[in-house]
Amino acid sequence: MAHVTHEQLDRLLEQALLLDDHGALARQLDALAQGYESGEVSRAAILVLAAEEWRQAGQPATALDRFQSALDDGGEVLVDPRSGIADTLFELDRPDEARDVIAAVRADGWNAATALTVAETLAAYGDLDGAHEWATEGVRACVPGTALREALLRTRYRIRIDLGLPEDDLDALLDAIKGP
Repeated sequence: MAHVTHEQLDRLLEQALLLDDHGALARQLDALAQGYESGEVSRAAILVLAAEEWRQAGQPATALDRFQSALDDGGEVLVDPRSGIADTLFELDRPDEARDVIAAVRADGWNAATALTVAETLAAYGDLDGAHEWATEGVRACVPGTALREALLRTRYRIRIDLGLPEDDLDALLDAIKGP
């Protein structure tokens, strides 16, 4: 395949969901990335999808390699591949390296989708203070009225409750989304 469309990726993902075979999908995505010449989706985005599938298939080392390949590729992606690298490093019990990667993401600039991913990763691995900080900054950087902002607000709320922190002005934004 030389040209990759959203429709092709959607079909692959649908088939994999039906078969519940993450390894097979990861291999298909790897092949798609290898033969990539152009498309509606970047090669880096395909590599990120492959990395996620390798993680689901229980192959974190392979996932780490794909996330790194996506980063090296430099193509357009929704979430910085380094957030996946950090999450995978935590999974591989390499927390110091993971934290170094997260520090690099913070230093280089990030978008709200990356902030959500980092917040969820830090929460999953027990750094609730760091997760709260990322979620809060993500909310403040996010466009109001978007599903991403709502996801950040919900994640932040969950983390805030776990930390035992009092309600604040950002929680009121979540209340407004829920409605009366």
